[in-house]
This record gives sequence, C-alpha cells and structure tokens, in this order.
Amino acid sequence: MAETRTIANLWRNAVAAGHPDPAYLYESGGEWRELERADAARTVDELANGLLALGIRKGEAFALLGRTTLEWALFDFALGLVGAVGAPVYSSSSARDVQYVLEHSEAVGVLVEDEEQLAKVAGFGGHVITFAGLDELRARGRAWAAEHPGELDARADSIDEDDLFTFIYTSGTTGPPKACMIRHRNYYAMVQKSDEMEDKLLEPGDVMLLYLPLAHNYGRLLHLSAAYHGFTIAFLPDPLQAAAALPQVRPTIFPSVPRVYEKIHAAVIAGFDERTGAQRRIVDWALGVGRRVSRLRQAKQPVPPLLAAQYRIADRLVYSKVKERLGGRLRVANAGGAPLSRDIAEFFHSIDILVLEGYGLSEVTTAATVNRPSAFKFGTVGRPMPGVELRIADDGEILIRSNTVFAGYYRDDEATRATIDDEGFVHTGDIGHVDEDGFLVITDRKKDIIVTAGGKNVAPQNLENELKANRVISQALVVGDRKPYIAALVTLDEEATRGMSAAAAHSAVQEAIDAVNAERSRYEQIKRFTIVPREFSADHDEVTPTLKLKRNVIIDHFSDEVAKLYA
Repeated sequence: MAETRTIANLWRNAVAAGHPDPAYLYESGGEWRELERADAARTVDELANGLLALGIRKGEAFALLGRTTLEWALFDFALGLVGAVGAPVYSSSSARDVQYVLEHSEAVGVLVEDEEQLAKVAGFGGHVITFAGLDELRARGRAWAAEHPGELDARADSIDEDDLFTFIYTSGTTGPPKACMIRHRNYYAMVQKSDEMEDKLLEPGDVMLLYLPLAHNYGRLLHLSAAYHGFTIAFLPDPLQAAAALPQVRPTIFPSVPRVYEKIHAAVIAGFDERTGAQRRIVDWALGVGRRVSRLRQAKQPVPPLLAAQYRIADRLVYSKVKERLGGRLRVANAGGAPLSRDIAEFFHSIDILVLEGYGLSEVTTAATVNRPSAFKFGTVGRPMPGVELRIADDGEILIRSNTVFAGYYRDDEATRATIDDEGFVHTGDIGHVDEDGFLVITDRKKDIIVTAGGKNVAPQNLENELKANRVISQALVVGDRKPYIAALVTLDEEATRGMSAAAAHSAVQEAIDAVNAERSRYEQIKRFTIVPREFSADHDEVTPTLKLKRNVIIDHFSDEVAKLYA
C-alpha cells in the first residue's frame, strides 16, 4: 500500500533518511551557523507536542507572521505534524491585512517574529506565540510527550492526504486576497516533480540561499523541497542583504525574482562602464565571445574549439569576477514570480550564468512550467513539468490541469467555480501561447491588456521589460487603457544616473524609449513618458511581496502625472 502523501510523512521520511549535510544555515552574531538534521527533528517534535499541549486540533488554522527564518520553517513542520492548517502572512503586511487573514482563516493562534509583528495582532483572542516564546513551547512539549507517549505519531498518522495543509493568500494586485486551499497531496506531488524531471534541479548536497518570503507559494515549496531532497537551506530574512550573503554562503542554488537579477545586471553593467583603456577592450572582447557562445548554445550547436578556448580565457578574465559576487559555485539560478527580460537573461548566459525562468501560480501549488539546463529558451517560461497539461483557450488564456491543482478558495465558492472549470483546468488569467518547440510564452495578464481608444490591444509587460533592460531605467509602468496612445511612467536607476543632470537623464530615457519603439507597430509605440520622483514600493502598497506592480494603485498615486501625459 502506497504511503499517504502528507507533509507529516514528508518530514518523518526526511528525518529517517539521515542526510549527512546540515539541514539549515542561519545567521547569528554576524556568523553563519549550522543546524544539524537531528537537532531540527528534535525541535520540530517538541514544538508539535507543545501544540498538542495547547489543544490545537487537526484542521484548525494557525497563522505565521514573520520573515524567512529558521523558526518559521520549523514551526511550519510542527503544524504539519499535528494536522493544523498553516495560514502564512507576509511580514510586510499592514496590521489591517494581518487582521484580515486572522479573521478570514478563522485562526486559533498566530506565531509572530518580534514586537513589531506582535503589535499587528493586537486584540486577537487566540494563542499568540512569539519567536522568543518558542523555548517555552518546546519545554511544554517535552512535558506533554512524557505524559502522552505516542500521541504525536497517532495524530500524524490520522492526517489524510486530502486534508488541508495550508492557506496561501494570493497577493493580488487588486481587491482583498483570496485564500488558496492547498492539500497535503498537492504540495507532496509538487516536491516530487523534481524527481520526475530529466534534469535534476534539486539534489542532496546543494546549498540554497533563500530570501523569498515563506508566505509565498514558491518560498514554501523550496522550504518543503529541502527536507524532501536533503539539501541545505540558508535562511536570509532581509532580501537587501543578498549581495553580502551570496559570497559568504556560496550557494549552488539561488531562487529569486526578476527584480534582483535586474539590479545585479545594472550593477555589473555600471562596473563594466567604469573600465577604460585596455581593461575596457578586454571586457568588450569577452562579452562578444560570450554572446557568440550563447547563440550557439541556445541553438544547440557545437562551440568550435578556438571559440571554446577564447571563452575559457574570457571566463578567467571577466566572467569569473561576476560569478564570484554570486558565490562562485552557482549551479542553478531560478527566476519566477514576474517576467524576466529576455535581454537580461541573454546577458547572464553570455557570461556563463544560466538563469532558468519558470511559471506557475498558487492555484496549481507553485510551478507548472520551467526551463531546464538541457532544454531552455529565453523569452519563454519553459516546457510543462511532468504531469502538467496546458491548454490555450480561444481568447489566448492559459489553462492548466495537474495533480497539484488546489482545492479552491476558502469561503469563496463563486471565485472557485470561476477559476476551475468542469474538466479540472485552472483558468490562470494569463495570456500566452505554446511555440513550435513546446515552450510556453507568456504575453501578459488577461486583465492587464491595454485596449487603446482606437481598439488596439497592447501587452504592457513586454514594453516594460524592454525598458527595464536599459541601465538608466529602474522601473516602468505602461499606461494607455482607453487612451489615444501609449505612455509610460519610469523611475531612474540611482547608480546609473548618479551625477546626471535632469536634462541628461531625460535624454537617456528618451533613447531607451526610442530603442523599444523601433521594432514596434505605431499603436504599440510609447508616445510620451514622465520620470516620477521615487520608486514604486511596498511601503506605498504599490508592489506585491513578489515585486509585481499594482497597476491601479500606482496609476491612482500618480494620477496627476498620468493626466499630464494626455494633456
């Protein structure tokens, strides 16, 4: 009889496997420390028994409010062992949004990281546990286990694979978030897909630097995958410290959102531009060699011996310096959560860093398609993962069916029926097509398509990605719905434009706009733009936790600037 596919069994199997590498790395006192698997197992058992001592029942929701930390991950596995339903909340969430999740999920308790997060749950009537209080919960768990031997195993054994494991609250760009109900078998099937792929993206012995929020479906998947596959996760609570952590941790796997790669790309280009004389000529030569090798590899053509020798020299002189900034031993670089500019992906590939873009959504428990080292195509999000069916609707919407499809939205049957059709396909809301080689190309969000006053459909993300590939532009938002022409709000890259006059910066942006317009039909061209005085930020509720732009919010905040574009 096949084992029940629950997260409780995933964790127990991980403990029994006895992988030799540390389970986790965490920073303490300015140093990276290791947590061995036996110590992690003991902590999870004590926390789980502590939850039993509190009277937490199977199926009850328990919220987690904190950054990407060891404490968060271990508590999540403890919830999985007792059959509670995790309800993660982004640490950047406002008190109002936190209260919404607590009330909507009907949570009986919440784990909070610190005093700042504790203030957001003021007035909550359930159990409130701080990170500082976890030792007390563990002590209570040890006492409970001594008095109730076997109770934890009995609880774990009672969990069915169709029971809910977690709510994943969608960080929607409009409206209140919806709670995706993810079953134990959904996430179990998701972590198993790596076993079924021809390319091993995740392997025992790997080290992953993880800054992605664990409240997000992708961060959650990676945290579960580390236990399943037996690799080590280094938790980085502050994404802004990624540049410093990369050479310290020296990861073999670095999952990220495109925004981080855009920042790295801008910094690398700025560094190259500072070179002069012979150094600059070497950089230009190395980049030229890299572009030629990249084109051949993309076309799956052999690299001639002379070019291969030049590539090795270019690596020693130029590429290796960039790779060292990423730790020097990166095996897999992932991008997801938002589109990655093809120009940026090709730039990294030309300096021997392959960034693999994938695609998915919470409603299918994270990933549906992914590029592989042996099968990749820039400008696409890869081929379907094993067991994933794609269908393109008549209006271009991407539909997905697999064993990872969620159970629906909690307390929202109408939205569930609108998302999952009678054949079990999830209607993603994304527009795209499958090319002749089986790679999925995302055009845009269905609801983000701009329809101009002339009735022309324009995909804003394509324009925005091309604009952001220019070093002087940090962010871009294209507007024009029901307007006579397309326009753009842009923010400047601080490093690239430092010391520039306003006129010079405006001219540089105009050059970028002209380059983007050059290959486009007249109705798609950006006719006007304005440089806004600050970046779009989470502090102003203008981006989601995965750094997607909240279009309506930004347009509202910069309504005067938008109005002037059409004056």
